[in-house]
Amino acid sequence: MFASTNLVFELGIVLWIFLGPAFTAAEFIGGLLLILLMWAAVRVFVSRREEDQVRHHAREAQTGHQHAVASGERSLREKVGSVQAWSDVAHNFRGDWQMLWKEITAGFLIAGFVALVPESVFQDLFIKDAPAVVRTAENVVVGPIIAVLSFVCSIGNIPLAAVLWAGGISFAGMIAFIYADLITLPIALAYRKYYGTRFALKLGALMFAVMVIAALVVDLAFSATGLAPETRPAIESITDRGISLDYTAVLNGVFTLAGIALLSLTVRRGATDPVCGIRVDRYATEHRTEFEGRTWLFCSAHCRSECESEPERYFGYDDGTRTRLQRGLLRSRA
Repeated sequence: MFASTNLVFELGIVLWIFLGPAFTAAEFIGGLLLILLMWAAVRVFVSRREEDQVRHHAREAQTGHQHAVASGERSLREKVGSVQAWSDVAHNFRGDWQMLWKEITAGFLIAGFVALVPESVFQDLFIKDAPAVVRTAENVVVGPIIAVLSFVCSIGNIPLAAVLWAGGISFAGMIAFIYADLITLPIALAYRKYYGTRFALKLGALMFAVMVIAALVVDLAFSATGLAPETRPAIESITDRGISLDYTAVLNGVFTLAGIALLSLTVRRGATDPVCGIRVDRYATEHRTEFEGRTWLFCSAHCRSECESEPERYFGYDDGTRTRLQRGLLRSRA
């Protein structure tokens, strides 16, 4: 998880553009340190029994749906030219949005309202006129808290990070702020959904701790070697950047059209699993049954078994119809 958010090539480019090469180096060095620290923290603070309980909770939360994937036996050329392969991509794309659209929507709403808050409000949260040790300790704790509350994560939090850096936040506080991608509120809600409230809080606390420690270590290392940046840009040079027709706008348009095309493919080739509501490819899924002249399709064996055990919950059938449906499921399975 840290690798997929902190060790990202595009993130390094955006950091370099807004903040310079020192921050890019700190991000990637710190990303590796985050992984090592989190591995150690999990080994120490998460028992095997607790891990098993969390895995069980995740399965109960229906995170184990087996979505279709493009066959590895096809060549790259065959995958690119295969309607089935593109359908697999489309249904996975739609399935991911179906599972997390509430958390993502909430996050964008929060980020939108945060954008209306004056930059001075964020800057006033940091101690600037204090001994270096006190300032660093306060900044490195407050930085991730701002990231959690603002939900501007990954690539999106770099412009806000640049504003904070221009406003006087310490190098350690900046690094901790950038690291806090994985504990923003919508992502924390996803942890709660899959792992339960208790473990979600524990996971968030462990991540927060390793982010603070990693930021302090990187700050000490860069300060000792003279690599810690000191030049700060003017806030106006960041906040006055307007929206223009550039490569970003073009890519937004291209991938919006790509998203629409993928969703259209799921409408044309898909069917809805009556248990979980996930859209599945009617030509690819092997989890199906015939009942009363209609074919029911499922995303996984889990959903099919769920329907078999409680058909009246999904179709409103009585006990007699339930028995016939179970027989039909068993015959089709055989």
